[in-house]
Amino acid sequence: MSEEQVNPNQLNIELSEEVAEGIYSNLAIITHSNSEFVIDFVKLMPGVPKAKVKSRIVLTPQHAKRLLKALKDNLSKFEQAHGPIKDTDMPNVLPLSFGGPTAQA
Repeated sequence: MSEEQVNPNQLNIELSEEVAEGIYSNLAIITHSNSEFVIDFVKLMPGVPKAKVKSRIVLTPQHAKRLLKALKDNLSKFEQAHGPIKDTDMPNVLPLSFGGPTAQA
């Protein structure tokens, strides 16, 4: 296939420099309705009683399920290469009720 031929199944994804830097998050709050899942990524700092949502992602239920499958697959591959990830419970010191369905992260 020459460079001039384009594969119709190929997706060209652009990543801006700003987005490529990423945003640190150590808490994800997940809520949903009948038509969408909302994931708020938050950065908590020790000793600081206020935290801001750093990014919000809104997904269809179908895409949320595909994301879950992809995360499971990638976590499995990571643990095969680096060993089990220690699962530590987050202290339940924050009121994480926003009036919607119960969130877990």
